[in-house]
Amino acid sequence: MVRISWVRDELLLACALVVDNGWNELRQHDPRVLELSDLLRSLPLHGSAAVDHRFRSPNSVSRKTTDIATAHPGYPGSATKGGRPTRRIVADFLAHPAEMLAAAHTLREGIASGELHRIPVQPEEPDEGEGDSSREGRLLIRWALYRERDRGLRTRKIRQARKLNQPIRCEVCTFDFATAYGPLGADYVEVHHVTPFHVSGPRDTRLSDLALLCANCHRMCHRPYEGQSWRTPDALREEMRSATLTDC
Repeated sequence: MVRISWVRDELLLACALVVDNGWNELRQHDPRVLELSDLLRSLPLHGSAAVDHRFRSPNSVSRKTTDIATAHPGYPGSATKGGRPTRRIVADFLAHPAEMLAAAHTLREGIASGELHRIPVQPEEPDEGEGDSSREGRLLIRWALYRERDRGLRTRKIRQARKLNQPIRCEVCTFDFATAYGPLGADYVEVHHVTPFHVSGPRDTRLSDLALLCANCHRMCHRPYEGQSWRTPDALREEMRSATLTDC
């Protein structure tokens, strides 16, 4: 069997298990390890790899919990060679415990409901290299992008903005498609969840949860950078302001 590196989504679930176990490793016959092994084998990430019984076996899951537990700065012994992604996930759980546990919980919900298995790969989701730098992993980003492409949701958001006499333009850079392209650009805009998906959870989206954005600003709001792959319009606007000041 070809060795397949652990990706962010898998490490997220494994580290949450170690945290729940008081930052201690778990043995391969532990029921929680057996359950996680089955869960990881079901993730829509590695294609046909799960056909091989050795893939994310209870023994390999147990070893990864050891890597995670020994990477904790308070561990009294020597750390095992878990690799940089393992050290990064531990650092993120220590720095943002509530957010990381929420992401793991939301990911489990998506798997249990079957929704994550029905969502196709999204064009703008990060590849494995970029995904390592986002706290919530690749699958939750995929889920969020898929929901933001809901045409019905976008139409309702535009209709609400019109009723409130709000302009149909980007809330960050103020780009107006109708002004730039005439009738061709009328009512063309994208929507973005203001609250991170792994924080809000897979509840029904309210129109107040959405912001109107141009394609460029939308992609910048989702671009993995320094551990974040989700930005509010206000945060992105501040990034643009800071960049302008730097160039002056």
